[in-house]
Amino acid sequence: MREIIKLRKDRFIGKGYPCFIVAEIGINHNGDMQLAKETILAAKQAGADAVKFQNYKTEDFILDKNLTYEYLSNGKRIVESQYEMFKRYELSFEQLEELKKYADEVGIIFFSTPTSSEGIQDLERLEVPLLKNGSDFLVNLEIIAQMAKTGIPTVISTGMATLAEIDEAVRTFEQAGGKELIILHCVSSYPTPPEEVNLLKIRSLQSAFNYPVGFSDHTEGVVAAIGAVALGACFIEKHFTIDNNLEGPDHRFSSNPKEFRELVEAIRFLEKAMGSSKIAPTQKEEFGRLNFRLSCVAKRNLSKGETIKKEDVAFSRPATGIPPKFVEFLIGKKLLKDVKAGEPFQFNILTL
Repeated sequence: MREIIKLRKDRFIGKGYPCFIVAEIGINHNGDMQLAKETILAAKQAGADAVKFQNYKTEDFILDKNLTYEYLSNGKRIVESQYEMFKRYELSFEQLEELKKYADEVGIIFFSTPTSSEGIQDLERLEVPLLKNGSDFLVNLEIIAQMAKTGIPTVISTGMATLAEIDEAVRTFEQAGGKELIILHCVSSYPTPPEEVNLLKIRSLQSAFNYPVGFSDHTEGVVAAIGAVALGACFIEKHFTIDNNLEGPDHRFSSNPKEFRELVEAIRFLEKAMGSSKIAPTQKEEFGRLNFRLSCVAKRNLSKGETIKKEDVAFSRPATGIPPKFVEFLIGKKLLKDVKAGEPFQFNILTL
């Protein structure tokens, strides 16, 4: 078990390190290699740490060609064969290799979701730093074991799963020799309505498993992902498209470059803002402690030898004199020197 995952010499995932932010391109390339490359570049420019694709064979999860899928695309309700839809978006090994090479050129991490032993082997050949097991394959324990045996850090999504199913997947990974695992809270609903996001599951996963926990976000907008980071998610994955109006099932609810950039900037701001749990003034507040807090000051000009009365004392900035909490101590003391109106009282000018 490892709470911190090392991807390469300069990038770690886990507590104490910047959140790893993934642009899930998935099938948003529409089977077009030029579009795929444009989307990779846009993700890099939007601040993503990585892009994720899917190198599946449709037959690995759909054999019945009569199964249909209904989705919105460009405002139209589409109902089509699941087999035919997924078949359109399949990537060959040669295409995957070309996209990995392009991602390397633009400086963004590339990884993918395989659905077979062959797919895992293809990713090994490409030397990807991560493998991803999708929520639909969480119960395919054979695939999880094969991922573990590669020694490549693996990400598992937990959409639709019970705690028992997640535990079984984790145990399978461990028993197969896997050590580096990232568990993602996920809701397999596209898009996910707010009332079903249940971000508090992140804390439950953190308590149940001694691995880094993240969030695979299928909501519209950036609020849920930012909330996940506030709860300790160290890995955020969100669908990404260069144009929400492109045809296809996922473009409508995916983040476009502008929104994704906003997400990245918000997460980076939040990481700085989370700071320390220590209750103490910050470095910048030390200036305020001196300049914005109050002292006991003379309300009028007072002469040496005078006895200070309550009506002679006012409270005013800065905090360079006797603090207001000692006002009762001040009353009745004699002055050892003249004090001008507005001048802070000091202990060393009083008879004790």
